[in-house]
Parts: sequence; C-alpha cells; structure tokens
Amino acid sequence: MRILLVGYGKMGQLVGDLAGQYDCEIAGVIDPISPRHGGGAEADGWAGVDVAIDFSTADSVLANAPALARRGISLVVGTTGWGQHEAALRQAIADAGVGIVVAPNFSTGVVLFEAIAAHAAKLFAPQADFGAFLHESHHAAKKDAPSGTALLLKRTMEQAGFPRPIDVSATRAGFIPGTHVVGFDGPAETITLTHTARDRTAFARGALTAARWVHGKRGWFTMKDVLGVG
Repeated sequence: MRILLVGYGKMGQLVGDLAGQYDCEIAGVIDPISPRHGGGAEADGWAGVDVAIDFSTADSVLANAPALARRGISLVVGTTGWGQHEAALRQAIADAGVGIVVAPNFSTGVVLFEAIAAHAAKLFAPQADFGAFLHESHHAAKKDAPSGTALLLKRTMEQAGFPRPIDVSATRAGFIPGTHVVGFDGPAETITLTHTARDRTAFARGALTAARWVHGKRGWFTMKDVLGVG
C-alpha cells in the first residue's frame, strides 16, 4: 500500500520509519519546510497513492484534505485544532466518496482508556459527593492545550452522563510524550485512572493500522471503528 505523509515533523518521520513493518511504502511527503517536500496536494507524483497520513497543522488539513480526497486518496488525520470546520470537511469527504479516520490520539491504549473513563463516569454520575477532573501532560513543543485527547475524554464523560463540571488542566514541559489522568474526588477518597505513553511509537503504529483499515472504505470513522470498540 502506498502512503503519502502530510507533515514531516517527528510524528511523520516516525510513521515513515515504521511503515515497512505494515507492508506500506512511503510515496512521498507534503511539507514545504522539509527537504523531502514533493509538492502540494495536486502534484503529479501522488498518482497511485492509497492513503495520506496527516500529522501537520490545522491550516494544512483544511487546504490538503479536500484536495487529496478529490483524487480518490483516503485519509488518516491526527492533526487537531480544525474542529470548527468539521462540517465542511465531512461534506468534502462524502462528495469524494473516500474514507477518513479522524482521531486526536491513535494509541490503542488511549482508545480503550476512553471506554474505561466513560464507564467510570457513568458509575460516578449518581454519586453527588464526587467531583471529576482531567489533567494531561505533554512535551513543551505541543501547541494545543488542553490536548485534543483531553477534550475528547471530557466530552466522552459528559456523554456518559456525568452531570457535574469536569475540571481540565494541562502541563507543557520537557519531552513528555503524553500522560492523561482522569480523577474522581470525594469527601475522603480519590480514584484516578492514568494512561501514560512511553514514546510516540504507539501513535505512529495506530495511524498505520488505521491506514490499512480505511483503505477501500467510504465514510467518516474514528479509532473506535478501527478497533471495533463500541
């Protein structure tokens, strides 16, 4: 399967390094600030590409994703920060008849962690003495705070029926790959659930798994669909 990398920062490079383990060939890179940049979304060199994996910027997603979809290229998007334009991108994907997997975090563990957090929120919802909080930590270079994963976890807990405010906080320091803590605090006890990424390979492997899964499919999907998590 031929993969196009959109964005060639740390995550894009890691996906490229691991692609061979997933029987994927890197067809090229779209990243104007990289020496490997092969041209924009309309470049002739992308003929025959099966899936584009995007770890770039919000503006890049909005510019490249619709153009790549029109060429029949399915998409895996890990970039966040473009949510206000989701309706337009959904329409572009539907019009093009391709598939897309969108996720703020491609880690298998995080997807399962979200399901656990939802169940915990449902259990604590009727316990009026318990409040809830979320804290996430990432490396100093990460731009969005709180992270897309933290916001997803908060939304998931609310949708699971937790009726009280959920305090969300973020830390940006050093080289932390990513840690998310979900907590419930009562008058005399605290329960915490923690997911810790030891390195970024979990995200890259998840993105490659998603790319293989979405190839040949049509529609808008998440990692829950990829992993079969209800």
